[in-house]
Amino acid sequence: MTAAAPASASARRTLWRHLLAWALGALALVWGSLVAVAWYTGHHEAREITDGQLIATSRLWLATAPDDHRVLSAPLSRQGLNAYVLDMAVLQWEGDRLRTDTHGLAARLPAGALRPGLSTVVLQGDGAPHEWRMYVAEDPAEWRRVAVLLDMGQRYDLAMDMAQHMARPALLIMPLIAVVLWWAIRRGLRPLDRLSREVASLDTLAGQRLQPHHQFREFASIVHAINTLVDNLQDQAQRERQFASDVAHELRTPLAAMTLQASAARADPSPERLDQLERESLRAGRILAQLLDLARAQRPGRDEASALTQVALGDVAADLVAAHAPLAYEQGHELALVQPDGAVRVQVRRLLLELALRNLIENAIRHTPEGTQVVVEVWQDAQGVGVAVSDDGQRPLDLVVPAGVERLPLARRDADGLGLGLRLVQRIAEQLGAQFRRDTPPAPMTTRFALVWPAAATPEDPA
Repeated sequence: MTAAAPASASARRTLWRHLLAWALGALALVWGSLVAVAWYTGHHEAREITDGQLIATSRLWLATAPDDHRVLSAPLSRQGLNAYVLDMAVLQWEGDRLRTDTHGLAARLPAGALRPGLSTVVLQGDGAPHEWRMYVAEDPAEWRRVAVLLDMGQRYDLAMDMAQHMARPALLIMPLIAVVLWWAIRRGLRPLDRLSREVASLDTLAGQRLQPHHQFREFASIVHAINTLVDNLQDQAQRERQFASDVAHELRTPLAAMTLQASAARADPSPERLDQLERESLRAGRILAQLLDLARAQRPGRDEASALTQVALGDVAADLVAAHAPLAYEQGHELALVQPDGAVRVQVRRLLLELALRNLIENAIRHTPEGTQVVVEVWQDAQGVGVAVSDDGQRPLDLVVPAGVERLPLARRDADGLGLGLRLVQRIAEQLGAQFRRDTPPAPMTTRFALVWPAAATPEDPA
């Protein structure tokens, strides 16, 4: 796996090559469009030029005095001449008498072809039929008629020559343009390379950030996003350090007490000392169980905790209330559930929801005086849905709550992992897409912690 990573990285295309390929593709498209336009323009201009020459030649012949019948000894040879030299055939009649036939085409003209104006005729010869462009002019006063013909192959050669003269310079200059584009793209991407080196040299743990003002305005959003990511990483690192400090503090107290009680029990193994040692052991075990729950909540994977399903909050709350009823009875608490008639559903990971709600219920049972009423409430309104755990016992402990949750104004810090449990619920709430907050409950309740989902994040009830 380690050796395959560099190979796959080296096989990736670089950005400048990607841009160069697109630029050359666009250049080839432009050149192809130019060739198409040149081909069309060449053929159009060749038609205009040749038709104009046919008309001009015929009018010139009509303006000259009639001469004896003559035929050219040989057609014009086009070898060594460019495409602009056209070999045109002239036929001249005076009345019904053929006076001139320069190329011997009169006998090959189809019947009815001598109509005044421009036309295209097919002449039969020794070989395959061939197309000729013809213009016929008449002088009714003198009973004269002149027909000027041009081989269509010559006109096609003229059109191709014109198109090549238009497209060939662009084709010859394309390599130069490609080199210039390559140089310009490499040169233009140097600021991005410098920004990449700056990002690679950042020490996020030391609080380094990118300079917000760069040479190019387009980098502003990238720099802002990177600085935001750095700030988030620093905040996360700070939360991890604070959490590690809280865990160390929570564990230090029961472990130290266990050490003292074990030493005392060795000297005087009385039932009271053994009971105290057992309580401290259970206390440390609950803290470790909360840490395991937190690790399970943050662990990625395709297990039950990662599966998003539509969960009925009332069903989850009812199961947890039933499971904690013996503990509540043993501690002298009254545990109740309040929920609406219809099902209140959210799209969450059921196991994570159970972890969060179980910690809130256990905190309310373990950290309130005897005789306290604990109420689990499920609700739904226009703002969203939620589930809350409330109690009417004034807690004699200073709860350590996560950032964003109001601190409770109580006397002293919890020594039994309550702050750690609330921090666990806060982290699970982030993964559930819920808000974890301390609300002001209606009397006679004094403390209320709630998980709230906005209305936009909750699915509609199928019922």
